[in-house]
Amino acid sequence: MSDTYPKDFEEIVLFHGHLCPGLVLGYRAAKIAAATLQIDRSEDEELVAIVETDACGVDAVQVLLGCTLGKGNLLFRDYGKQVFTVISRKDNRAVRIAMKSDALQRTPEQEALLRKVQCGTASQVEHSEYDAFQGSRVDELLSMPDEALFTITEVVPEAPEKARIFKSVICHYCGERVMEPRARIRDGEFACIPCAEVYSRGW
Repeated sequence: MSDTYPKDFEEIVLFHGHLCPGLVLGYRAAKIAAATLQIDRSEDEELVAIVETDACGVDAVQVLLGCTLGKGNLLFRDYGKQVFTVISRKDNRAVRIAMKSDALQRTPEQEALLRKVQCGTASQVEHSEYDAFQGSRVDELLSMPDEALFTITEVVPEAPEKARIFKSVICHYCGERVMEPRARIRDGEFACIPCAEVYSRGW
């Protein structure tokens, strides 16, 4: 790893397991949120992060902002977009950070190389070319101005209620505990979601 990377970014790479451009997006978004809202890392649920992707950048949000699934202040919306909304409960402020559509353009040659790597057909030379491209993309994303990379908008906060601890019930079919709000009823008995039969007529 380059000696020029910020220490907090290196910590995120260690947590994530590898260096990649997607991780930089989450890192930059978390830093922008912290500066905009003037916040520190969330020890409890002072902050809430709503992420619209399940990609690499979410790990940076967890490490830098302390928003995690376990604490209940990381919410995933499966929209497939590099968009991060961070809410400060204390100040009742929120910022939405959305990657610009032209921020990660690839040439046709780079797209072809990426497909080869993903399909497992890339040669050793092509793997080296891909690694070099990824490294240069990381450096590019770390140095881009905020406004060139993201659309940054303060928005009206829509913070969810704080995480609650619910009583558990026992699934009649597999015998495992399930939190009460996630339980279903099947033939008059409690059932966990995997054991419940889904009734649907197409709507």
